[in-house]
Amino acid sequence: MSKPASVLFVCLGNICRSPTAEGVFRKLVEQAGLQDRVHIDSCGTSNWHIGKGPDLRSQEAAVKRGVDISMLKARQFTEKDLDTFDYVVVMDRQNLADVKDIWHQNGGTQPTLFLEYGRSSLAEVPDPYFGGEDGFEEVLDLIEEAGEGLLVDIKERFA
Repeated sequence: MSKPASVLFVCLGNICRSPTAEGVFRKLVEQAGLQDRVHIDSCGTSNWHIGKGPDLRSQEAAVKRGVDISMLKARQFTEKDLDTFDYVVVMDRQNLADVKDIWHQNGGTQPTLFLEYGRSSLAEVPDPYFGGEDGFEEVLDLIEEAGEGLLVDIKERFA
């Protein structure tokens, strides 16, 4: 890879899906030996949880798969993120619409839905916040699979 790539994962509160994606993708990048070549971050479109760690259920589900996200802290998406990151990858259509509103006003990296990089028939990573443990497992499955596709895209684009 010639220049480092940068990826930002975005959900609503930055306590379930996007920190899980950050942690899982970091593990995929490390397994590929590219940890020095890919910068990874996550954020939320809302300001509800700024400075808080990921939901404990997200942390517990991730740890079962060898991913520690306990050190992550929620932050809110800013227009500057569109100029900073090569990939702005959003978990669902509503948050994509919110980020695209900012993108239309300011330009920068065009945001995309994360699952576009995967093979799932789903368009969105469902928010597990109000559901049971199965929802967190489903989120991990979707994120792992789409993360592999995103890594392939990065390798091709930044080769």
